[in-house]
Amino acid sequence: MAVDLAQYVRDLGIILGTAAATGLISQSLRQPPVLGYLIAGMLIGPHVPGIVLGGPESHDMTQGLSEFGVILLMFSVGLEFSLRKIARIGPSAGLTAVFEIGLMMTLGFLVCALMGWGTMESLFIAGCICSSSTMIAAKAFEEKKLRGGFVDLTFAILVFDDMTTIMVFAVLTAIASGAGLGPGEFALSVGQLFGFLLALLAGGLFVVPRAIRAVVRRERDELTLLAAVAVCFGMAALAATAGYSVALGAFIAGILVSESGEGGRIEPLVLPVRNIFAAIFFVAIGMQIDPLQIFANWPLVLLFTAVVLVGKVLGVSLGAFLSGNGFKVSVRAGMSCAHNGEFSFIMASFAISKGILGDWVFPVAVGVSVMTQLTAPLMISRSEPVALALERRLPAKLQTFVTFYQSWIEQLRSTPRTVSVWSQIRTDVVVLALDAALLWAVLAGSNLIHWWVVIELTERFTLPPWLVELTWLGGTLLLAGIFLFGVLRRAAALARGLAETVIPVRGDSKLDLGSAPRRVFVVALELALCLVVGLPLVALVQPFLPLSSAPLVLLVVVVALVISVWRNIAHLHGHVRAGTELIVEVLAKQSREGGGGTTVQASLDDVQALLPGFPDMTPVRLHEQSAAVGSTLAQLNLRVRTSATVLAISRDGAGAEVPSPHDVLRPGDILTLTGSEVALLAARTLLHEGPAADPARDG
Repeated sequence: MAVDLAQYVRDLGIILGTAAATGLISQSLRQPPVLGYLIAGMLIGPHVPGIVLGGPESHDMTQGLSEFGVILLMFSVGLEFSLRKIARIGPSAGLTAVFEIGLMMTLGFLVCALMGWGTMESLFIAGCICSSSTMIAAKAFEEKKLRGGFVDLTFAILVFDDMTTIMVFAVLTAIASGAGLGPGEFALSVGQLFGFLLALLAGGLFVVPRAIRAVVRRERDELTLLAAVAVCFGMAALAATAGYSVALGAFIAGILVSESGEGGRIEPLVLPVRNIFAAIFFVAIGMQIDPLQIFANWPLVLLFTAVVLVGKVLGVSLGAFLSGNGFKVSVRAGMSCAHNGEFSFIMASFAISKGILGDWVFPVAVGVSVMTQLTAPLMISRSEPVALALERRLPAKLQTFVTFYQSWIEQLRSTPRTVSVWSQIRTDVVVLALDAALLWAVLAGSNLIHWWVVIELTERFTLPPWLVELTWLGGTLLLAGIFLFGVLRRAAALARGLAETVIPVRGDSKLDLGSAPRRVFVVALELALCLVVGLPLVALVQPFLPLSSAPLVLLVVVVALVISVWRNIAHLHGHVRAGTELIVEVLAKQSREGGGGTTVQASLDDVQALLPGFPDMTPVRLHEQSAAVGSTLAQLNLRVRTSATVLAISRDGAGAEVPSPHDVLRPGDILTLTGSEVALLAARTLLHEGPAADPARDG
């Protein structure tokens, strides 16, 4: 026993020493420490000649300790949340994460299916490329000294990304441990999962927060740490006993401890312990990697790296924009999430241990993670110039839509929740979800019992098999078409209700001047809803349908909506031009009659009533010390930098005029700006204090 203990102590010293050395080298090269830990594992593992740990017992010890790393890592992630914080973050980040996870699952499954892999293999590999790493993003933001704005959005998306990935992993593990992937088994697995989570949360909320607060009142850090870690491992054990991942139990434990209100005090205590075991976890991962296998599978590594980079940038950027976060902020958030997280190692390890995936998957997963971790700092540092360049190249019509859409979503968020409007919207949401669930059930159920029905009816009624198949296929398509039509109809009704909340329909018989902006807003919301509902639905239904059929249907719907959006954007652009001429005319009249800034604001308020759908308008007067004085609008690039638009310029003695990009701004000029509240604040700051004070530079 003494010899074994000495061997274990020696091996643990080698693990921690090598990890510290490679971690320092990685950090000095401005790379995440995780990369150094993986390299440490490869150096002391059995696949690279050099320092090798003891026999199989040492490897078992390392694997056992690495499980503690998984538990503590997910516990610390949970500590960053609380139920209140999750509710406060709002739907924007959550919808973006669901959109992105749905897109990544769809792309991953499609790529795997095209390569001829099985259903369960494709599902788990798609799950492996879903997660992003909060740790990598946090380190990059810290080194670049970025904060606020898009950084807050990115962290919120990563929070929901972690939660959604954990749910995906829990569902996949439940399916892998069950009888199959049928709709009945799937529904039962999901129901059991949510029942377990509700029971764990409900029971834990009565006990854990009170117990943690009682321990913290003792003001003994070691007791506080022991109590928190005890809750962590206790919840992890409950999850394992129920047949779920220990990571899920540890995550719930973190949320419950955070509910005590002492998460900020406990997190620094847990952090050193977590870092030690997390390092051992990544070293254990590295020990399983054969570098030659990574090189042998380099085509797959490059393929899935491309899928991660393209899919995450597109998914997060589009999801964040459709949620109303503006073009530049959305693109920067998308580029900041374009990396594969450490959760892929956990999911790959589980699938390999269950015999679902072969050992070759591990070096591929690690290779993809390493490649995307190497590109992450560059992607984040280049996100602002890339976003500015892309927005600068948008057509004028699309730039107008971008400005208006962000403002409409902001107005929608700030609209008072009246009982009549929001009760109707809630009904549409419930029916939309029900139609989507029934659509999935019809397609999945039809696929699973298809051959049984064909054989049974053929033998019982002596019918030709082709006739039975054709009848069954026709009935399935008819029923699925009914529910698909229901999804589209409910999405349209929900979009119309939301749009009319922001741009109400005139109740009298007079000309409805808000029809053009309302129409484009309705179609844009339809597009957003179809993507948010459609992508997860496609990801769920793909395993039961012929290859690419579900993505093809979604693509047809999306293309039709995009064409409709573009057509209505053209109408919106004409509406805005006519509205701008009206604004200039009103301001010119006001200038001839004389009046100060208060009179200008009053005139704009009058115009606002005549132009429903226009974002908020505000006048900004330039003074002698304003940084914008002497610059042209083209040089300021105000719209691209802040998402605010200059509608008119009023000058003493010259009246009001439509702005030209080459107009040189002078003291006393009054610029009429339009845009969201955030955009107007950023534009006012830039005009008076200059680009260096622009809040959008960090956000």
